[in-house]
Amino acid sequence: MKRIDIAILTFALGGGRRVQLLPAGPLFRARDGRPEKLPGYRIDAKIAAALIVKAAERQTPLVVDYEHQTLLAEKNGQPAPAAGWFRTLEWVEGEGLFAIDMEWNTRALEMIAAGEYKFISPVFSFDTKTGAVLEIQMAAITNNPALDGMDAVAAHRFLSPDQPAEENRMNEMLKKLLAALGLQETATEADALSAVTALKAGADKVSGLETEVAALKAATPDPEKFAPVATMKALQAEVAALTAKLSGQELDGVIAEALKAGKILPAQETWARGLGGKDLASLKSYLETAPAIVPTGSQSGGKGAGDGAADGKLSETDLAVCKQLGIGAEAYLKTKAAETAAA
Repeated sequence: MKRIDIAILTFALGGGRRVQLLPAGPLFRARDGRPEKLPGYRIDAKIAAALIVKAAERQTPLVVDYEHQTLLAEKNGQPAPAAGWFRTLEWVEGEGLFAIDMEWNTRALEMIAAGEYKFISPVFSFDTKTGAVLEIQMAAITNNPALDGMDAVAAHRFLSPDQPAEENRMNEMLKKLLAALGLQETATEADALSAVTALKAGADKVSGLETEVAALKAATPDPEKFAPVATMKALQAEVAALTAKLSGQELDGVIAEALKAGKILPAQETWARGLGGKDLASLKSYLETAPAIVPTGSQSGGKGAGDGAADGKLSETDLAVCKQLGIGAEAYLKTKAAETAAA
């Protein structure tokens, strides 16, 4: 079964974002002889790759404290403030493992700049059988180094200020911003500000259009609250058909009542239906004032209405009908004869 232990070593530092945590190896030891019973701590490109992945998978960054107080706080009861934080590691063949995104607190930077702290001491777990480094757990700034022998290049990188690198990154950022604005690298500050102003004006215009579109959408009737046109037309057709049916039934009743009351003759039914179909109110108005032209009872000893037309003469009733219809006696007699023949 793999056994794991923890080691604490120390390297020089310079307060930059790039800080060396472990030497290149493949084997290295602390000044006090650690690790005991092993040739040394082991690290190479393959081991470093696993350390880099583990650090990147963490949800929280790795802490750098003062003098490993995070490990001692439970024993001495003192607070353990952070001096900085990091989460991204990088392996440089022949140089070692580096934290490349160190974020120092202001207090720590001041002490490093003043020379009050000069070294960083990483805390890592390792395999007690092989000495392979398993995981970087944290680090601390300290003045009690546990490891000597950093090469001159690494020391120089540690102790030189990072300002030139920061300036280079800033210049690259400005170049990218100018390119995004459609400007050359030689553009002036006024050109850049003018482009940004134009871009903002365009964005404001787009925002205004989006507001107008939203207002139009809000003003558009909800289709679910209104019947489709086809449905409305179908309903209108049904209403029209029902109205026509009711009107036809009413017209039938009015004409039947008029015939029964003797206010129109059978010969007038076609005329009455034509008028009622167009204007039922006019027909009703006419019938209300029209006199009965066909007696409802018997007259002259039971002689029926229209009997006088049989011999070519008009009875009083026939004459009244002609007067009501506004037709001559000859035309009336022809109509009467035709009805008699049809019967």
